[in-house]
Amino acid sequence: MTRNLQWKTYGLLAPIVLFASTGNVLLGKGMKQIGEIREWSPAAFGSLFLGAFSNGWVWLGIGSLLLFLVSFMVVLSWADYSFVMPVSAASYALVPLMSRWLLSERVSSTRWAGVALICAGVALVTRTSATGGATGRATGGTSGGTGGVACGEVVS
Repeated sequence: MTRNLQWKTYGLLAPIVLFASTGNVLLGKGMKQIGEIREWSPAAFGSLFLGAFSNGWVWLGIGSLLLFLVSFMVVLSWADYSFVMPVSAASYALVPLMSRWLLSERVSSTRWAGVALICAGVALVTRTSATGGATGRATGGTSGGTGGVACGEVVS
């Protein structure tokens, strides 16, 4: 992968992680405000639907997830899905941090251990080329990687 393509790929992977995490946390905040659905009737679902689409946090979450989708689609136009999807899993490291700080959720040590495992997997994938394997454009391996720093700062 050329140096320019590498910068372009990692430059768009950062907003992918940020927009996915932010969008999901904002949706969570909005849905918590709406409340738990206690009845499985059409009227209850109608009420949930109206509540969700009249909540500003839900709309901000949808907007953030739309930005995620556009960024994701752009990166997939040149990078392999088998690279982009695992690297975008770095958002799983950001979500517990955002949930803790923005939603005041308690994040257990077991969840943090799971986040550390996900970050280790992301770090492993970042050591490969973003355009290797299936397309035959590169052989993979460790060329073009960043040395696996995608989650390093998040879990420290």
